[in-house]
Amino acid sequence: MTDVDAVVIGAGNAGLTAAATLQRAGLRTLLVERHNVPGGCATSFRRGRYEFEVALHQLSGVGLEGQGFTLRGLFNKLGVSDRIDFVQEEDLYRAVVPGQHDVTLPADWAGAADALEEAFPGNRDRIERFFKLLRNVAFWQIAAMRGLPGDDINPVLFRQGLRPLGDVLDEHFDDPGIKSVLAAYWVYLGQPPSRLAFQDLAVTLFAYLEFKPWHVRGGSQAMSTAILDSFLDAGGEVRFNTAVTGIRTERGRAVGVRLDDGEEVSAREVVSNASLPVTYGMLDASAVPHRIRTDLATRRVGVSGFILHMGLDATPAELGFTTSTTFVNADTDDERTYAAYHTLEPARGICLSSYDVAPIGFAPSGTTHVGLMTLQYSDLWEKLSPAEYAKAKFAYAETLLDRAEAVVPGIRDAIEEVDVATPLTMARYLGHPGGAIYGYDQDRTENWLFRDSLRDPGVPGLHLAGSWAGFGGFQPTLEAGHRVARNLLHAQPA
Repeated sequence: MTDVDAVVIGAGNAGLTAAATLQRAGLRTLLVERHNVPGGCATSFRRGRYEFEVALHQLSGVGLEGQGFTLRGLFNKLGVSDRIDFVQEEDLYRAVVPGQHDVTLPADWAGAADALEEAFPGNRDRIERFFKLLRNVAFWQIAAMRGLPGDDINPVLFRQGLRPLGDVLDEHFDDPGIKSVLAAYWVYLGQPPSRLAFQDLAVTLFAYLEFKPWHVRGGSQAMSTAILDSFLDAGGEVRFNTAVTGIRTERGRAVGVRLDDGEEVSAREVVSNASLPVTYGMLDASAVPHRIRTDLATRRVGVSGFILHMGLDATPAELGFTTSTTFVNADTDDERTYAAYHTLEPARGICLSSYDVAPIGFAPSGTTHVGLMTLQYSDLWEKLSPAEYAKAKFAYAETLLDRAEAVVPGIRDAIEEVDVATPLTMARYLGHPGGAIYGYDQDRTENWLFRDSLRDPGVPGLHLAGSWAGFGGFQPTLEAGHRVARNLLHAQPA
């Protein structure tokens, strides 16, 4: 007799939705988490009188009441809709290159087109053609991901979907400014326009324009806690401050896990929300098929982040914030900006999130809670000595503040609390190689069409969920955990 029906490794987004789905369907499920709180990236922490959102910039896919195919449907299935209070943003983002353009895109198709035409006159027809193609590709990409047979997929996806985003933009526009504004979300995916599949940007922009950008009142930690509570209310068991050190197998099948205190838990199914390198590293080498080892050897650990979590002693209006999300770049050279993620040269591009333009409830009255982020790969940070690391950390942080000054003059004078996180911080708290926040590099080869490990983990009884086994970001990982659990349930004997 097994100890439980299923063990879920890791209480990140996908781990939480997988565990809740399984337990609510009647499978005895154990959720194991090395940290002391649920959520992974979807957490918060306190400094002084502020609580800081760790990672959620904008939640996509929530949608308005009555819209189909949204996260609201998933939250209804998990029984948490009445436990989560969503806060809608009116704009997608403000995109700024000082001295060149300053454009705010409303979160609707017509408004975004109007704003782009006003900023870059003479492009209306091109914008409409681009949006039409984007909607078409996004629709069929979503249909393909939901399992629509290949013969039924519109040919436009095959012709356009895997093309580099940069090539598609070049075909539609001549002005580098409008291309830069339309491609701004590439940093949410971690790859520049030359390497990012058009279908990935299309799905991302579609999700925010069609279903609007949102925050969660109480931060993403409130969402994580709500899903955990649903799991516990259904009879699930969770163990925090506990690491899984091994995945046990018998005759090639996963049959349970070994915990860091030496305890062994048997289970019919094992779902891993840990990174793929960590997951397969917990298996005996003989249990990992050669094709999976070959597949993993060709993949590249993705980008991490460098973040300043700041409590500012002034209101958003006093500081000049007009939108919740602002991208500030040195210029329109996205390829150079991406190359700088491997260096410590001054930050060329930042994402500035103000969580109090549409307040989520963390900042005290009269203040503002801000996240200031750029992307960074971990390789250079890993080579620094402790003394070099401390010096580099604060010197690099100053360059993000320099960039922010372009849109929030005097931001330094308003700082009351600040906490700086580097790729090594991400690695420590997430347990991800390289502190990667999106899993593997999300280029055009990281696709379920090409990756064996995304279609089949190679070990019966083992199921992979999360950004390392698919698309990165909050919405994709929340949906992935539920999807993996649902597929597992369908395969259970009657």
